[in-house]
This record gives sequence, structure tokens and C-alpha cells, in this order.
Amino acid sequence: MFNEVKKSIQWGEETLTLETGKVARQADGSVIATLGETSVMANVTFAKAPKPGQDFFPLTVHYQEKYYAAGKVPGGFFKREARPSEKETLTARLIDRPCRPLFVPGFKHEVLVMCTVLSHDLVNEPDIVAMIAASAALTISGVPFMGPIAAARVGFVDGEYILNPEVDDMQKLRENPEQRLDLIVAGTQDAVMMVESEAYELSEAEMLGAVKFGHEQMQPVLDLIIDLAEAAAKEPFDFQAPDYSELYAKVKAAGETAMRAAFAIKDKQERTTAISAARDTVKAALSEDDLADANLGSAFKKLESSILRGDIISGGARIDGRDRTTVRPIASEVGLLPRTHGSSLFTRGETQALVVTTLGTGEDEQIIDALHGNSRSNFLLHYNFPPYSVGEVGRVMGPGRREIGHGKLAWRALQAVLPAATDFPYTIRLVSEITESNGSSSMATVCGASLAMMDAAVPLKAPVAGVAMGLILEDDGQYAVLTDILGDEDHLGDMDFKVAGTAEGITSLQMDIKVAGITPEIMEQALAQAKDGRLHILNEMANALSEGRSEFSAHAPRIETMQIPTDKIREVIGSGGKVIREIVEVSGAKVDINDDGVIKIASANGEAIQKAYDMIHSIVAEPEEGKVYTGKVVKLVDFGAFVNFFGKRDGLVHVSQIANKRLNHPSDLLKEGQEVKVKLLGFDDRGKVRLGMKMVDQETGEEVAPEKNKEDAE
Repeated sequence: MFNEVKKSIQWGEETLTLETGKVARQADGSVIATLGETSVMANVTFAKAPKPGQDFFPLTVHYQEKYYAAGKVPGGFFKREARPSEKETLTARLIDRPCRPLFVPGFKHEVLVMCTVLSHDLVNEPDIVAMIAASAALTISGVPFMGPIAAARVGFVDGEYILNPEVDDMQKLRENPEQRLDLIVAGTQDAVMMVESEAYELSEAEMLGAVKFGHEQMQPVLDLIIDLAEAAAKEPFDFQAPDYSELYAKVKAAGETAMRAAFAIKDKQERTTAISAARDTVKAALSEDDLADANLGSAFKKLESSILRGDIISGGARIDGRDRTTVRPIASEVGLLPRTHGSSLFTRGETQALVVTTLGTGEDEQIIDALHGNSRSNFLLHYNFPPYSVGEVGRVMGPGRREIGHGKLAWRALQAVLPAATDFPYTIRLVSEITESNGSSSMATVCGASLAMMDAAVPLKAPVAGVAMGLILEDDGQYAVLTDILGDEDHLGDMDFKVAGTAEGITSLQMDIKVAGITPEIMEQALAQAKDGRLHILNEMANALSEGRSEFSAHAPRIETMQIPTDKIREVIGSGGKVIREIVEVSGAKVDINDDGVIKIASANGEAIQKAYDMIHSIVAEPEEGKVYTGKVVKLVDFGAFVNFFGKRDGLVHVSQIANKRLNHPSDLLKEGQEVKVKLLGFDDRGKVRLGMKMVDQETGEEVAPEKNKEDAE
């Protein structure tokens, strides 16, 4: 008999409910979490034995948004959910990052976590609900998981922190940053494990306050998960962490000297080669049984970690000779690619990003099909991390979770300084090619992207720079916060803490903790060091370009905007788009029109823009009384001539208004197709146009004085 358990609390403005035992009962752990009317089901399964020779922890997290959850049918040809969207990939990473460090060390059984959005009320974001559901499912599954964790979203309006802002509030963050923060924090009862954020130039104290607020507000959720587990948890899986102390002693004895010498080499490639050689030396000294031990990799990592961490904690220099707060040498260059709209090459130590800006039109905006509805984005950032950037060979495939996550981090960091779409009506696409990597290529992307946009004459509110911080925390409480970490310091350290922002404040903060025990004091020091590093990098970037260019590249499109009355939109588009297609073909410019009557005309050729503008203006503008126009005679009748004088507008020149003499018939002076100058005399009672010719000099287009008219008549 399955034990159905349901627990609820009031959390903020909504009721949070966790239930288990009703669905997916063959999974090791299954929980449906509901906040308001947003429900996410999390299912956990794990292998009861590791694969032979498994030397890493194979945790896989999937997050799926089902369109039926919001009463929608998926777009596309197949009308079903396909590969994960960017949002789904990023949410899967949000779940993975705080949970992964909490599995018992040495556990290498395969674990699968699947989160499925079952219902979305378009008010409460499902990502927080999914993180809570996954934590609860892991906690009751019996897997050796040292949780639970909980998560909370934090907003910041008028100096006040807000728990779990609604979906619409988060949309305002990007449209009008009155809501100045979107921060997600996850942690245990005692420690913060993960932070992800997008901010609008908040101070270090404000960001730290948001993290503390989120951690405090998640405590009732942790109590709820524990309450559920006490009623529904399975027996803990019988797992004993492997004891490889004897193997480690052999590895240390055989390789410590060579490994220390390798870590003393400053150049990354030479150091990597030396570390590989040291490993080979150790392997040559081990028995076949030792070499077959699945814990050999862990023993090597423990030796490398002890050497690197011990040297830093003892006050010695870091791998490359720096102290704890020094940023590696920086070199910046802009405008290096002749045909692009903007480009930069940002190099910090052995990390390098080539970033290119492309300016597009409204046609280039990304259409995003999501549960809460379709939206458009005019700012795109794509991050690529090819194998050659770290001197390796490998298959080159589409962007993976790492590429998507790093690209989104840089996107968030730059979002706060972009000009409003009404002021800068371009679609901006950034592509970051990581050409060399040894630590924090995402922060190099932020720096390079800022410079590339300035090179493209994008009017940023301020330049943005980013820096990655690290931490070494020992069991006795000793710690060291490191500025601008290397790849090895990230791999063997206890924290990856990335901070990006302007000289005025933070625009993005991302933190991943590998151990419990990160105190507010440590975070405060990390933020302070990161600010010093960020200001230093901004100064170095200014050597390449201190402010944005005032002129676009000759190859970039120019965009002019014009506003027309909404009742004229149909006339500009024409039946089946006939008119707007003709404007594009004749002028050579791109023309976009939205439902508000805003028209964007784009071309690298100024004459093409002007031609399209004139054609549209002739359709939507109203003729002005008393003004002289050049027109063409389209029809002659006994009582006058019809003249096409303003776009497709025709008007009548009465026979008495053709000349200052009596005419038997308009054909005495005019013929169809003849170009004439006419003055708009006014409109009759039915709104029809009255034109005149006799008061206009047909050669110059100037009005003839009344006296001249009288003389000619005589």
C-alpha cells in the first residue's frame, strides 16, 4: 500500500504544498510541489550499483515545460515539445548546481532527476517550484543526499526586498527597471549553495542583503521538506564512502615531489604537460590492482588539491606567482575585423575572447515561444567554447549546457546598460568566440562584449566588466579569497563567485559553493575584492576605448523611425502586403511596422532610407491647404482636369482655375500624363480636393502675384 502524504505551508502570498505517494510510484522519489496554481512534478531514480570503473559522479537533471500546463499548443510543425529550450536548460542547471555538492563524497551511482511542469498559473515562476520539488524528491528517495535544499526568488523595489515576485514583475525588470533585481538563491539550513542574478547597478551591500533575505525566507520551506521526509522518506540506501587512504598514501609517496614541481610552472600548457608526466610517474610505481581501482582519479585530485590549497593557505604565491588580489595582465583591442559592425579582442592572462557585434532590424528579433506567451528579444548573446581554446581535440557540436549557461550569465550582466529600444531601434547580436581559456571565459565575454558594442556605436549607459573570485576554505576555518581565478583554482577550490557590473554597481552575480560553511563575512570580503578587481579591469578596458563610438560602421544598417496613425497601417501594408513589398523593392530598404504604427526603415544606404520614407510619407500624410505640389494630369473632362498630386491622392482643377483666360476645353492647354504645378485651394463640403493652376508659375513652381494674374488676363 502506497503512503500518500501531503504537507502545506503559507509561503509569502501563496500556499506551498508538497505531496507524494499518489503518482510515479515506481520512482525512488516522487514529489509534486505546488505554489499557487503552478505545479511541478519531480521524479528521482538512481542505480543501485555504479558502473565498473566509474570515476565520476553521473548526475543528470532534466527540466521540462509542458505546454498543456498553460493551456497552450506548442508552436512549430510537429506541435509537440522537442529539444530543451534555453529556459529549460538554464533551469536544469539551477537545480543541478546546488544539489550536486551535497551528495556523499565517493558516491558514483548514476542519478536521474526529472522535473516536469504540470500546471502554470502565469503568476508564479515554475523554476523555484521545480528546485523545491527536486530537493524534496531527493530527500525522500533514500539516495545519499545531504540535503535538503530550498530556493527563493528575490526582487528589490524602492529599497525593499520582495519574496518571489510575480511573472509580470519580472517582465517589468527588462522593460522598465523599477524592479531592479531578479535573484535566485538556493541553500541548506546553514549555508547558501548557489546564487544567480540579474541586477540594475546595485551596491555590494544591497546584493549581499538580497542573498541573506532569500536564505532567511527559504527556511520554512526546508522545514516543510523535512516534515514530508519524516512521514514519507524511504530507508537510506546502504552506502559507505570508499576508503582509499592506503591508495592515496601510495600516490602521494610516488608523486608529491613531481606534482609540486609541476604546479610551480606558470605557463598553463607546460604545467598541464608536467602534471600529466607526474601522473605517469605515479602510475608506473603502482600495482595493477591499484591502477584498476576506481578511486585512483580521486586520489590524484586529492593530492593536487592539497598542494595547491596548502600553498595558498600558508601565504605562498598562487600557481602563476600572483598574490590573492592581483588581476592577471589585460590587453584589449577593438575594431580588428574590417567588415563587422563592431569587434573586440579581450585577453586576460591565458583567457581570451573574440567578441563580434552585429546590428540588425526588427526582422532579426528572436521570437520566444514560452508558457507565459510569445515574446520578442532584440538582444542576443551567443557564447562558443571550441576544443582548441584549451588545447584539446574533440567533436564540435551544437551549444551544450555550459555554453548556454555562460552565455546567459554574460547576457544578464550587460542587460542593465543597454539603451531603450525606443532610443536605439536595433536588434543587437553578440557572438563570443573563446579562443583561449584558463579561467573565467564568461567574464572575459562580458568585458569583450562591452567593448564590441562600444565599437559598434551602441550607446551603452556605461561599460561593464566582470571578474571571477575563488575560495580556499579549510576545516580549521582558515580561508583565502582569490581574485581572478585560474582554471585549476576553480577546479580544486571551494567557490566559483562571478561578479559583473559598472563602476556604479553590480549587474550580475553568480555563485556556486562546493562546501557548506560559507559565512556572510566571507561573501562580504569576496564582493569587496571583486569590486576592486572590476574597477581595475574597467580602467584597463578604457585603454582600448574609453567611450562608445559616435558613428556606425560603414557596413552597419541605419534605421530611421517614423510614427503613423494606426488607421493608416492598412494603407501602408496594402492588400496582401502588396504596398509594403513595393516600397521595399523600389527603395531597397527594409521596412518593419508594428501594431502601434511605429515604422522602422533600415538600410546601409541613406538614399534608400529616404526613398522609402518619402514613399510611406506620401501614403499616410495629409495634403496641406495653400501648399504647392507637383502632380500629373490623369484625366481630362469637360469641366476640368483631375491631377494626381500627393501619393495616390487626386484632385480636380476646375477649368476656371487652369489659366487666367477663358478655355473652351481643358485640352486647349493640358494633356493626360503632363506634369503640372498645382496649389491646394481647399476641400469642398464632401471632402473632395480643390486645386488651382493659374496662380502658380508652371516653370518655377512659385505662386504668381495677383497683379501679375490681372495683367495676364488683360
